[in-house]
Amino acid sequence: MHRRAMGFALLFVLYVLWNGTALAATSAPGPMPSAMDERVRACTSCHGVQGQGLNNDYFPRIAGKPAEYLFNQLTAFRDGGRTYPPMGYLVAFLPDDYLRKISQYFADLQPPYPNADQSNVAPAVLAAGQRLVMQGDPARKIPACIACHGARMTGQQPGIPGLLGLHASYIAGQMGTWRSGTRHALAPDCMRSIAVKLTDKDITAVSTWLARQPRPADPRPVPASAERLPLACGSQPQ
Repeated sequence: MHRRAMGFALLFVLYVLWNGTALAATSAPGPMPSAMDERVRACTSCHGVQGQGLNNDYFPRIAGKPAEYLFNQLTAFRDGGRTYPPMGYLVAFLPDDYLRKISQYFADLQPPYPNADQSNVAPAVLAAGQRLVMQGDPARKIPACIACHGARMTGQQPGIPGLLGLHASYIAGQMGTWRSGTRHALAPDCMRSIAVKLTDKDITAVSTWLARQPRPADPRPVPASAERLPLACGSQPQ
């Protein structure tokens, strides 16, 4: 089974690279791509031509997120902090300098956000999600999401991502991987500390509420703040 999974992942990577080349050859005439446009073609084949994400829970929006956050994710896929075989193969032999260039490329992009989720959700679920995002739960020592991700939930420089423009199932899935210990961040891993305190209902409520929020007029991450975070966080040293 292990060899079969490895073989599938390798075929997936080869398909992505071939598909990107095929798209480039058949697309209508337009501006000549830059060197970085060509280098990130394997990324944009899955995450969208400007990193805006696809209507698929495995390929989220990466555009506009802080460069340091993106760099941390790429090194995590390379070094084992996050596990997804196609990503692991793509970055397995890429040095830090190259990964930083890729990260900055996508951090500089700000394509339009997708429409917010409009599916029917019980009001009580949305209310619970809003409460955790905006206020947290002091009794359980769960900080509000906005305390780190910003009042507009667009992230904070240099290493905290925005929470908008993502599918509810993607957010829930990532919270689950933190809670189970299959996703790791730089120590101290503040998201792991939070996720283990969340119930399944909490995760559903938060992810559902976030996915329904309107897209911000200003999508840029807020500048780094001198104000201390509620928890020590390795990806946002202070």
